[in-house]
Amino acid sequence: MTRTRLTASERQEQIVAAAITAFAQGGYAGTSTDQVARLAGVSQPYVIRIFGSKQELFLATVRQASLRIEALWRAAAEHEPTLAGLGHAYHELLAERDLLTVLLHGFAAGGDDPVLGDAVRACFGSQYDLVRELTGASAEETRDFFAMGMLLTVLGAMRVVGPDAVAQQSWMVDLLSTLPAEDDAAD
Repeated sequence: MTRTRLTASERQEQIVAAAITAFAQGGYAGTSTDQVARLAGVSQPYVIRIFGSKQELFLATVRQASLRIEALWRAAAEHEPTLAGLGHAYHELLAERDLLTVLLHGFAAGGDDPVLGDAVRACFGSQYDLVRELTGASAEETRDFFAMGMLLTVLGAMRVVGPDAVAQQSWMVDLLSTLPAEDDAAD
């Protein structure tokens, strides 16, 4: 069996993908670079050589998650440059639960670590500015869009919504009944 050698860029992407999974499961404080290395199939010293530190690796995962969201919104805006269009696209991300969970971990860790805090605020600010740019929405409309997105992100992380949703409890049914159906979001 012939092994294909990955380029440095491909290897870095592989490590970031593994880091998204690891950090989604254990958070920033609870995840080691050794765990990421094992998931990526590389050595821990190699991870450090590529990223320099666990903090830089985590920042790369948060940036990757943010870039994924922004790319999805840009593509959606080509067809429907409205908050509803971007909202429909965001529903696709519920299938990428680890990606969304990493962002939640980033927001939480950013409160205690100034470097992480600066980075997650920059990512969030970039997303906010992009939504306003793509849709022309007001500050209030954009705030409401992000509030709904954060609710969906939290519900997705808890597996209340999304493709791997758990059996619904009464509070879930009650809360979900107040949300606009995905098909109704454009109305």
